[in-house]
Amino acid sequence: MCASSMSEPKKIAVFSMTPLFPDFAMGGGQAQLKKVALHLGELGHRLTILSTQREGSMTPFKWHENVEIRPILRFKQPYPEPYFTPLYHIANAMRYVGDAIADADIHYSHDGGLIFPLVYQAKPTVISLRSIIYPETLQCAFLFQGDEWILPSRHTRASYTAAVSQFAPAAPERMHTIHNGFDWDLYRYTPPSAIFELIPAEVADHKVMLFPHRPDTNKGIYEVVQVARRLAHEMGWDDLRVLVPRWLDADSDSLNIAYYEKLRRAINEAGLGDVFVFHDWISEALIPEYYSLADVTMCIGSCVETFGNTPFESLGCGAPPIVSRVAAYRDLLPDEHIDRVDYGDIDAAASLAHAILSEGRRTSAETLNYLNSAFSHEAMVSRFADIILKAVKKPPLRYRLPALGDNTTYQLAPWCYISPDRGVYHDFLAAYHEDEALIRLARENPEGFPASSVAPARLRAWVDDGYIVPLVSA
Repeated sequence: MCASSMSEPKKIAVFSMTPLFPDFAMGGGQAQLKKVALHLGELGHRLTILSTQREGSMTPFKWHENVEIRPILRFKQPYPEPYFTPLYHIANAMRYVGDAIADADIHYSHDGGLIFPLVYQAKPTVISLRSIIYPETLQCAFLFQGDEWILPSRHTRASYTAAVSQFAPAAPERMHTIHNGFDWDLYRYTPPSAIFELIPAEVADHKVMLFPHRPDTNKGIYEVVQVARRLAHEMGWDDLRVLVPRWLDADSDSLNIAYYEKLRRAINEAGLGDVFVFHDWISEALIPEYYSLADVTMCIGSCVETFGNTPFESLGCGAPPIVSRVAAYRDLLPDEHIDRVDYGDIDAAASLAHAILSEGRRTSAETLNYLNSAFSHEAMVSRFADIILKAVKKPPLRYRLPALGDNTTYQLAPWCYISPDRGVYHDFLAAYHEDEALIRLARENPEGFPASSVAPARLRAWVDDGYIVPLVSA
């Protein structure tokens, strides 16, 4: 029996900046929160989750008899910029969350967003940051005063270590890497049936490419349009269908309306009006059927994913994904279990998709076995529970400004990698930089090189543009 199952029942106050719903999730982070919350509830602990209101999530509900969700926070919707809201909503949120924490034994903040240490400083606090791009999550990192810090991938942990430890050298001592875990009894091939209530049944007679992402151009939709054009018009796949879910407020939010209008124009200009099929957002219950319907799943954008559930769920259901070598996608799975392309390499993505469609390839038994052993739901929720339930109040982290000089060591930033053909790829710039001096230094000195080995102006430029980071000791 794991340690967490033997703990005395505890009251846990949970913060979720993102809205939560009874039967579907707005993203992978919320799906993971539900798994962890249900596990803690099953162990007998009582969770009160405070989340942001939005249409469809305005009144309290329960995921479990011990897990209550109270959508009472009034952060701006839709995302992003949740703090672009009247100051009294922020004050009320601080008070509501603070009151819930005061009444609890432990505080758990999921996916960042709570940027005020004042609110949680009196109780043991575990903070899970699941983004390295959203401003409020970055603020949580640089203002971190939690007792334990959970991160979903090595890439994310290395990135926060490189940035935050310059100012709080002891912060990495509180970090834990917990990969997302999956219920492989759920994410397995499931004959499509109920999914045809949302998607035309005739789609099953075609080769199917999935783009199961929210309306964010960084997710790679325009790259997928280019790949689909190659497949349909140059490689003989005139029966291709590309499935694209429409976001929850696709017809009401002005930004999303503009997004879909622009996307449809691009699709029509590419001669793909019959190829792309838009449909309503998919509920959690139908996700396995959705992936099982697919022949290939596309994750070829520049979005800086801290984990990215889509490739894993797709593999579990049998559909091979193609992912870009961006952020966590570079190393979460060994090469033998997934197909990767450099970001922006449309030729390579189209060739891989063509091969997968031609071969009728499905996920191999070896890959399924690897997923079951390395990314299990049980292991993930157990690790979360152990860290949350064992959290104790620690002294505040000490912050200070680093002193950099000629003896400071620098290394290639963890958000960069060297492409053999294109130069240094920078996750946050979504661009390649052909700088032979930087490439040579990074390859010859993977553990770092001294500042004195580079001309000051060049060093400053590399630092300012985020290609290298200083290694600063306590």
